[in-house]
Amino acid sequence: MPLLPGAEPFSHDGGRTGVLVIHGFTGSPKSMRPWAEHLAAEGFTVELPRLPGHGTRWQDMAVTRWEDWYAEVDRTFTSLQERCDRVFVMGLSMGGSLALRLAENRADEVAGVVLVNPAVHSERKDRHLLPVVRHVVKAFPGIVNDIKKPGQDEGGYDKLPLNAAYSLQQAWVTIRDDIARISCPVLLLHSREDHVVEPSNAAWILDHLRSDDVTEVWLEDSYHVATLDNDAPLIFERSVDFVRRVAPAASEA
Repeated sequence: MPLLPGAEPFSHDGGRTGVLVIHGFTGSPKSMRPWAEHLAAEGFTVELPRLPGHGTRWQDMAVTRWEDWYAEVDRTFTSLQERCDRVFVMGLSMGGSLALRLAENRADEVAGVVLVNPAVHSERKDRHLLPVVRHVVKAFPGIVNDIKKPGQDEGGYDKLPLNAAYSLQQAWVTIRDDIARISCPVLLLHSREDHVVEPSNAAWILDHLRSDDVTEVWLEDSYHVATLDNDAPLIFERSVDFVRRVAPAASEA
């Protein structure tokens, strides 16, 4: 299927420090492109993949599962490892979920994680019906463009495929069960007002991380897709500072 405008993956060969950037559920690389380009301009080697089923039409996503999205993340991480001395992982929303999973599975290899409005659960009342409803209804109306800044478009689907949403719920269980495996430094940025991911997600992650190096940053002027919102420059700046603090050699890029 043809890609939606802006859904193309992004790749940049820079220095020996790599950064894997991961977009969110029903979204596409469009929501992360400015961040990825900023990291590239700072001299890092950057990969922003398009996750399977994303960036085309929601029906394509309906036949994918969280293991498919994670497999692409894992593959891209390995590719960066082959070119870099150290690799950081950064993600928005579900991209943050997948970043956590990667840090659980490859604890000795991930140099650090940056999370923006990550999700590990949902408080939506209809979540309890999802295991059954998904067999009857293919999709619900999507939740896209939760952005405070006018004129922004994340390039997401206007439908939420329920089989994929159910699979994401299963991923969250796995991530929560294994979160104690994460040992790398973590920078977590989350919006004061988010209409997609509840604040309890960031609170749960901060309460259960066992990393010795964890930093929390509140985003005061953005909604969920903060990478395209008013606080985007702050996200970009803090993520670069985080990489250079954790891996001083990255400043040589």
